Amino acid sequence: MSRTALRICPLCEATCGLTLTIDEGRVIGARGDRDDVFSRGFICPKGASFGQLDADPDRLRRPLVRRGGRLEPASWDEAFAAVDAGLRPLLERYGPQAAAVFLGNPNVHTMAGGLYPPLLLGALGTRNIFTASTLDQMPKHVSSGLLYGDAHAIPVPDLDRTDHLLMIGANPLDSGGSLCTAPDFPGRLKALRRRGGRLTVVDPRRTRTAEAADRHLAIRPGTDALLLFAVVGVLFAEGLVAPEPAGGHLTGVDEVRRLAADFTPEAVAAVCEVPAEEIRTLARELAAAPRAAVYGRIGSTTVEFGTLTSWLVDVVNALTGNLDRPGGVMFPLSATAGAPRPPRPGKGFALGRWRSRVGGHPEAKGELPAAALAEEIETPGEGQVRALIVIAGNPVLSAPDGDRLDRALAGLDFMVSVDPYLNETSRHAHVVLPPPPPSQSPHFDFAFNTLAVRNQVRYTRPALPLDADRMSEAEILARLTLCAGGHAGADPAAVDAMAIDAALGKAVADPASPVHGRDRGELAAHLTGVSGAERRLDMMLRLGPYGDGFGADPEGLTLARVLAHPHGIDLGPLRPRLPGLLKTRSGTVELCPEPMAAEVARLRRALGGRADGLLLVGRRHLRSNNSWMHNIPALVGGSNRCTLHLHPEDAARLGVADGGLVRVKGDGGELEVPVEVTDAVRTGVVSLPHGWGHDRPGTRTSVAAAHPGVNVNRLIDGSRLDPLSGTAVLNGCPVQLTVVTPAG
Repeated sequence: MSRTALRICPLCEATCGLTLTIDEGRVIGARGDRDDVFSRGFICPKGASFGQLDADPDRLRRPLVRRGGRLEPASWDEAFAAVDAGLRPLLERYGPQAAAVFLGNPNVHTMAGGLYPPLLLGALGTRNIFTASTLDQMPKHVSSGLLYGDAHAIPVPDLDRTDHLLMIGANPLDSGGSLCTAPDFPGRLKALRRRGGRLTVVDPRRTRTAEAADRHLAIRPGTDALLLFAVVGVLFAEGLVAPEPAGGHLTGVDEVRRLAADFTPEAVAAVCEVPAEEIRTLARELAAAPRAAVYGRIGSTTVEFGTLTSWLVDVVNALTGNLDRPGGVMFPLSATAGAPRPPRPGKGFALGRWRSRVGGHPEAKGELPAAALAEEIETPGEGQVRALIVIAGNPVLSAPDGDRLDRALAGLDFMVSVDPYLNETSRHAHVVLPPPPPSQSPHFDFAFNTLAVRNQVRYTRPALPLDADRMSEAEILARLTLCAGGHAGADPAAVDAMAIDAALGKAVADPASPVHGRDRGELAAHLTGVSGAERRLDMMLRLGPYGDGFGADPEGLTLARVLAHPHGIDLGPLRPRLPGLLKTRSGTVELCPEPMAAEVARLRRALGGRADGLLLVGRRHLRSNNSWMHNIPALVGGSNRCTLHLHPEDAARLGVADGGLVRVKGDGGELEVPVEVTDAVRTGVVSLPHGWGHDRPGTRTSVAAAHPGVNVNRLIDGSRLDPLSGTAVLNGCPVQLTVVTPAG
């Protein structure tokens, strides 16, 4: 007898609600939840394949422990004993900096991934922290930190109320959206058009999103900062600056005006390959729109001037009066955010508080560049990384120079991977700890609710009970934290208890908290939930901006109230939040922070011209999400192929036809890949998708291995970084092509 269960989809940032069909203990179907308060029944191919992903026979069920050079199945107790035996002696002998942690993208797609890594990092005490952020969105964190004093205060486009949306390097019709959590992005863009709004897309590729736009500007990759600075210059030159309603909270406007003087449309046009008059028209339309929003994503962040571009996105929004304004860009307020506090200056945001041991790379938001991980492992000396913990990451495929990192991982004294697959990275581990499938896990979106285009709260418990031979991800990470802190064998519930005690202790000591002055033991006794993770969620909801304040507001949120609304609770549209969220030292939006002003000098040098040759950019596909979804039959094949997109004119010049084979050479190496001739990519640009290259021995991903593709990051050596954020330059990289086979 089949039944249904609700589940929030964990497969991209859209966080759509699903209705799962379950029969004989397995998921046999998935459809959109029409009653979900946020997604209203929308579903994409990834969500529809939930059952296949959940039941993938290649998913590991039991831990693996390396014995005699081979990874062999082990019990959970044996696995954590091996973690303790491998990790603690290294920490005791060499100190905490002998350990490093890499956190992959899927961490933010699970409830446990949002709760436990900070505790693990605290237990280790290491500064060697690497994440997928420096392969993706770190420039936005850095620019937000400098502008608002909080690296997590990221404004998102108010999609449902805007009149003009400008997207730069974003393709949400394929990616599902990112740093902008919005189920049914296609439907929202159609609604924009129906109400008479306008969509402009800046992208060197004619993506599905660009095809839906009113105007598509096929910019030269990596020149977005120049384009936006020219827009800023036009706003000032033509008297179009009108920063209200946020104007009273801005400082540094005159400094921005001075910096923009050199970046006229005529000065940047030849480099951007966007006509000067098009740039002027863009600036005028943004200024004239009743409500407009500028939104930049990975195509604008993983480039040479990624942080400057991210900053200029918000500068344009601020100068046109669209910062913190309905229909412009706004700051979501999630249910687990801290309770609102009175406006006051904060501690601000600092860069480079420490540097990496080998390359001297400055930290950003407490992280070092992912591109520097290999050298930290390879280079002998005090502080050499000897132990690595990888949680839900596959940096051998996702980071630059994967071959070098592959070799470095093989030389580690000890490595732990928390991963459901034996993939290109986890194959090097001494212990592999596999989390259960999504159907057996609870789900709450801690990160994505802070980026959602509408305030709401949803939580789903596991749709299926945990199999007897599996361990919850929460317990895996709690036990790993105990091992890191020298407490292996202790009750993992103690980790949650300590986290709750520390959080409540901070809350009762805070005069702005709704529980100021109360007894934290008494507050802890009120918490409900069937697990430590649920009790922590209950605490965060109660202390949050919509919470009951532990009884202070009978109508406020608690875990019990959220559970009573299985399709979610709508908390309303985004609302203005300035100046309360500001944490800068001045208590204002510091529109021209010193690090940005200094970086403009480097951008000014780019006006001197451009090098000829082909530039490489990535691409996304609706049926893919990085490297971890290539093992699902329903999502591989068809148009989701690893080919090199090449414009017909470039193909004719090189003498290669569709299906031909070319050798692509970049800074980091070379590879051979089949050509797909298409005018969806502009001349002078080639495109390879991200996350492929499943051809290394020792993995256990049979579907991916049958469709291996090539790893685009083998072309990139990691030497090109955005200096402010440490983000690897993955787009706009120069490459050379040589024809191997003219036609397929």
